[in-house]
Amino acid sequence: MPKKLSTEHVKETRSKSWTFVLYEDSAPENWKDLLDEQHIQWAESPWHDKDINANGEPKKKHKHIALSFGSLKSYEQVKELTDSCKAPIPQRCHDLRGLIRYMAHLDNPEKAQYDIADIIGHGGMDIKELLRPSSSERYSLIGDMIRFCKENQISEYQDLMDYAIVEHFDDWFPLLCDSCTIVLQSYIKSIRHRTSIPNSLSKHTDSSSEPSCDTSSTNDTAVSENENTGSVLAVQEGENDDDFVVYDPDTGEMIF
Repeated sequence: MPKKLSTEHVKETRSKSWTFVLYEDSAPENWKDLLDEQHIQWAESPWHDKDINANGEPKKKHKHIALSFGSLKSYEQVKELTDSCKAPIPQRCHDLRGLIRYMAHLDNPEKAQYDIADIIGHGGMDIKELLRPSSSERYSLIGDMIRFCKENQISEYQDLMDYAIVEHFDDWFPLLCDSCTIVLQSYIKSIRHRTSIPNSLSKHTDSSSEPSCDTSSTNDTAVSENENTGSVLAVQEGENDDDFVVYDPDTGEMIF
């Protein structure tokens, strides 16, 4: 007589998140419809067609499927679904985010890499949210953007945004929209600041006239003027040589 499962064991075999492998050569044509009919959130990986077994032979072409139910489901309940898809037995998923990352082998550089853009969510599963970078990954991406701005002398935030939309829509662009705008804007402003001040001063001075500095201000502010027009070119604010605010000599408006 089969051994009766304890209540504790039954609870351990129930989960809201499950996963299984779907093989191309055995999956029915309507396998997506069978999953959609469950009205649950689920996700499919790209076709894994470059995976290699330990003996060096290629693995059968397959997909990894993630299932997220609204309530706890038993192994037997989920197996009915996987059987209808002609798939191997299901496995409990302990970390949905980790499973979604595995669909592209993001944390397994020794394995074949797949495009995260080919991970497809169904029933409202938000793949981008599940792939949101961790704190350490965020800092690494911000560092990449800073190096890009420095190497390419990016002087306008729009240029960085335009580049991110086209070339880094899945990693840079979300960060620029959600969390690191102030950091990148400040860095780009600093690039513009360092390259613009010398040009502004040289434009309004010539070899026959030297700018004079009025250091009589009580707050240690140094003002650079054009001797011919008396218009303000730059105001040094603070103790550092780079702490300037530049004004248009014709309109008197602050440039930056």
